[in-house]
Amino acid sequence: MQYRKIGQTSLDVSVIGLGTWQFGGEWGVDFTQDQVDAILDQAKQEGINLLDTAECYGDHLSEKFIGDYLKRNSREDWIIATKFGHHFHAPFERTRHVDAKDVLKQLDTSLKVLNTDYIDLYQSHSLTDEEFNNDELWTMLDKQKQAGKIHTIGLSLQNNPSVLQTRQAKSVGVETLQIVYNRLTREPEQDIFPIAEAEQLGVLARVPLASGYLSGKYQPGATFKKGDVRSRHNQDEQSRKLMEVSKIAETEVPNDVPMATWALAWCLQHEAVTAVIPGCKSPEQVSKNAEAVQLDLVSKTHPQFIK
Repeated sequence: MQYRKIGQTSLDVSVIGLGTWQFGGEWGVDFTQDQVDAILDQAKQEGINLLDTAECYGDHLSEKFIGDYLKRNSREDWIIATKFGHHFHAPFERTRHVDAKDVLKQLDTSLKVLNTDYIDLYQSHSLTDEEFNNDELWTMLDKQKQAGKIHTIGLSLQNNPSVLQTRQAKSVGVETLQIVYNRLTREPEQDIFPIAEAEQLGVLARVPLASGYLSGKYQPGATFKKGDVRSRHNQDEQSRKLMEVSKIAETEVPNDVPMATWALAWCLQHEAVTAVIPGCKSPEQVSKNAEAVQLDLVSKTHPQFIK
């Protein structure tokens, strides 16, 4: 496994991380602790050390699964990234809570359920520009950093990322960005990545498999069962993306390379990207994700990996 520092921080993260939204129950599977343990055991075996979770993946449910695992394993082996800003009420139902006092309560709850006394990377969760412009919030977070509860502060940007927040990130103590980036969503290359590189901000690419569309498992016309967040996607947009995926599979992905592995390696080719954080539902998927590191090592001499 390869490791890179996030921006100018001291955090050495595996270039392949593990996104854990699925543990919260909104991706068609209700996980058990044993299933989570098996996935995290495999991640550790592969050299993955970056876990990305959030307060609203379930009502701290994803964090609870991770915290139970950490209680029985070495906390120091992991870089734990979580988020603040929402409260989960039911599947796909949340309210926003970004007042400094509310966020401090969220932080303390996350620390408790994660069974840790510090969070490596604490990220805002899809703030609007109005919510971002809150000196009280950033002052409070800086105090928590000084107290040792947080090691690094980050922004998990909205799906339509804010250039304003990216430009002002360093001014509020932010060192990292989390952003949607994949072969189907390349807009960050135009506005966000140049700023991130100039400001030396770390970049975590979320949804690198485009919600699984780039996994190679789904054909145009695919449907998803109720309880899977993809069942809520616009059907016309979903069909368009899957048609594009079919074309990419034919023209860009080498015949002997799994599409999902290729898609992760594709993201890592951009110099702004520190790590990708794909989700997964099984230990086998963890291993396939980890294989992208090998493609990353050779792809600079194989131009078909960069289109």
